[in-house]
Amino acid sequence: MMFPSPLVRGRLVKRYKRFLADVILDTGEAVTATCANTGSMMGLATPGAPVWLSVSASPTRKYAHTWELVEQDLGQGPVLVGINTGHPNRIVADAIAEQRIPELAGYASLRREVKYGLSSRIDILLEDPARGLAYVEIKNVHLSRTPGLAEFPDSVTERGVKHLVELSAMVAAGHRAVMIYLIQRADAEMFDFAADVDPR
Repeated sequence: MMFPSPLVRGRLVKRYKRFLADVILDTGEAVTATCANTGSMMGLATPGAPVWLSVSASPTRKYAHTWELVEQDLGQGPVLVGINTGHPNRIVADAIAEQRIPELAGYASLRREVKYGLSSRIDILLEDPARGLAYVEIKNVHLSRTPGLAEFPDSVTERGVKHLVELSAMVAAGHRAVMIYLIQRADAEMFDFAADVDPR
């Protein structure tokens, strides 16, 4: 299952402190949800937008709700957009393990969050005695300013630049490096880089 629980629907009141969002559920209840997204969420954090939240039963969590989806309309009808950046690594790891990405199939082992380079962790390290190492970095994509076109990034990303430098060093050392852009939009037909947002 994609989400840890059935989702509940509501309307966004506001997103604040980057990691929190106030929502009025369709039941009328007001809740604060965690927002697992450090980006700007350009165009996706509009007050009044329909949102979907998962609900945790854990008694130790400060906020039971997590913001998972938002509805956006770019003029061609509403579309669901996944904003939880905690999901892409698991989605891609599962896809690789199930041989759904031909370009990354056939490696003997897959490890997640492996330390490498100067001070980084790679999202996925693929290892194989015959093929060597493949360093796989995963980026969540949810920005769209033109119908059908998904773009990355949605804000200046020093961390993203650091990852590219570290991956380049792995290639220079004779390894393989792969960047996967996981698009969490139901309307995307094309992908491009938002160079006006972050030229680097």
